Amino acid sequence: MFKDFEGRTEEEARNKAIEELGLEGGDFDVEILENVKKSLFKKPSCKIRVYYGNDEEETMDEEDMEEGETAEKGKSLEPISDVERKTLIFLDTLVEKMGYEGKASINFRRESKVGISIESPDSSYIIGRKGRNLDAIQLIANVYAGNIDPDIKVVVDSEDYRMRHEEQIIRNAYKTAEMVRRTGKSRLLDPMNPFERRLVHTALNDFDGVETKSEGEGLYKQVRIIPTR
Repeated sequence: MFKDFEGRTEEEARNKAIEELGLEGGDFDVEILENVKKSLFKKPSCKIRVYYGNDEEETMDEEDMEEGETAEKGKSLEPISDVERKTLIFLDTLVEKMGYEGKASINFRRESKVGISIESPDSSYIIGRKGRNLDAIQLIANVYAGNIDPDIKVVVDSEDYRMRHEEQIIRNAYKTAEMVRRTGKSRLLDPMNPFERRLVHTALNDFDGVETKSEGEGLYKQVRIIPTR
């Protein structure tokens, strides 16, 4: 979900969003739509778009680890529903059509979410650069599964990439924030999907001396880490 806010400065617009939506600093993603500086004929104004609520990307979080079933290391869970069985077959066929070897299996199950791992000697290609191929496969799998059961969400992983990638994002965010605080100059992180940007906003929410905002258009935006006064 998103909503636009306007103020004389970006800070004023952000404060309006926090007050109206009842959000905390790391609970939303900001895109700057328009930033007009003061001039002889114009008053300063800043228009932002605030994204809040559920992320567009599905992934595994702490709640997933605490509830439901999780396969033991090196093992998998047996499919127990029509949507699980058909989605496994669909993913096996999809990987084969991509020209790779691979076998899909269930590694966790929650009330409305199922985690599927693709084991393959070609896992680096299935994951793709920055996980883009894996994200695309997950999106296609969710469209397919959603046609069978609209309440189910599918998380597709390979070689525990998502967990390792999340840890790397947070480490890089802290490292960059330290640099920004030391130099007093803002820096842009690489383009990220909504879930990844939320990780950065949340991780740096209590990091003294910096603040974050998103820049760009489309699904993959960049997070700018800015020194605070």
